[in-house]
Amino acid sequence: MPWNTPGGGQGGGPQGPWGRGPSGPQPPDLDELLRKSQERMRRVLPGGGGAGSGRLIAVVAAVGLAIWLGTGFYRVQPDEQGVELVFGRWVNTTTPGLHYNWPTPIGEVYKPAVTKVNRVEIGYRSGTDFGRAAGVREVNAESLMLTGDENIIDIDVTVFWRIKDAGAYLFEIQRPDTTIKSVAESAMRETVGQTPLQFVLTEGRARIEQQTRDLMQSVLDTYKSGVEVTQVQLQKVDPPQQVIDAFRDVQAARADQERAQNEAEAYRNGILPRARGEAERLVQEAQAYREQVVADAEGSADRFTSILTAYNNAKDITARRLYLETMEDVLGGMSKIIIEPGVSGNGAGGGQSVVPYLPLDRLIREPQPAARDGAEAAGTSGYSSPAAPASAPVPNSNQPR
Repeated sequence: MPWNTPGGGQGGGPQGPWGRGPSGPQPPDLDELLRKSQERMRRVLPGGGGAGSGRLIAVVAAVGLAIWLGTGFYRVQPDEQGVELVFGRWVNTTTPGLHYNWPTPIGEVYKPAVTKVNRVEIGYRSGTDFGRAAGVREVNAESLMLTGDENIIDIDVTVFWRIKDAGAYLFEIQRPDTTIKSVAESAMRETVGQTPLQFVLTEGRARIEQQTRDLMQSVLDTYKSGVEVTQVQLQKVDPPQQVIDAFRDVQAARADQERAQNEAEAYRNGILPRARGEAERLVQEAQAYREQVVADAEGSADRFTSILTAYNNAKDITARRLYLETMEDVLGGMSKIIIEPGVSGNGAGGGQSVVPYLPLDRLIREPQPAARDGAEAAGTSGYSSPAAPASAPVPNSNQPR
């Protein structure tokens, strides 16, 4: 070997390339190692390395080829998709299960997780520091946006997405994470730029989230990114920090205004139904009174007509009946003493006299304060009380029957 050639050195003996003599460590002799390896191979191969050795080499090569081809089998897990490459070109996307592709170096398989939900933060950054929460860092260059009425608003957004086509995700776009973030920020700015400030701060959050998600998905589908946007969340929606105090005062005033309007509407809603009900009651009472008066008048008119018809048919009978009904109405509630004509009060000259009347019904209804015997009571009741109820006259014994 070249380093075994004689050369100058201490002692004049042969030295290696490291300047050491025969007594020091020597490097291995490659020629000797190669010769020994060839001798061992001849001893192992039957026939001293003739035709038999060729067959063995072929068998070994076939076994090696089979093993190499067997390495092309691969398994895709349920949360993955398989992306097959042949000579670096994407040729197929496979579903979960056992599949085959050309082994390395001809073929290659990527298996990205497609069920994992990834997130993109716009306007802020959150992270961990040595296992502890590192807090939230605001990024004003991303969070400050212009609204539709030319006001500035501070918005923090979180976008959640996942891979729906692994092949398109890997080979159709470059730097997918950066692309998704840029599309999300652009879509949010476009949506907020078409919306007034008050709507963004109050009831418009859900609508803005949905519009931003739809716009993002449309743009990413145009890029053939193989990405599905699952959700857009507005984390913070505030005015800029410099004017937030004044804005809160305005919001408080608007809240008071809405409260006063709600109270007025509640009072109106309580008064109007009662007033309408009272008016309706009065109308119904008036209608009922009108119907009553009309019905009474019609009844009276019908009664008069019927009486007139009966009077025309039988004047004497009708006149007497009317007289009796009238007297009954007039004298019905009065105390009466009926004396037949021609009866005198003293019975002189052979005339008729009136029999004394004893009001027994009144004595029963109104008991006397001090009871007296019947003879005294009979002797003192020589006349009838004006308040005694009416009774038929009792004829005298001299009166002819």
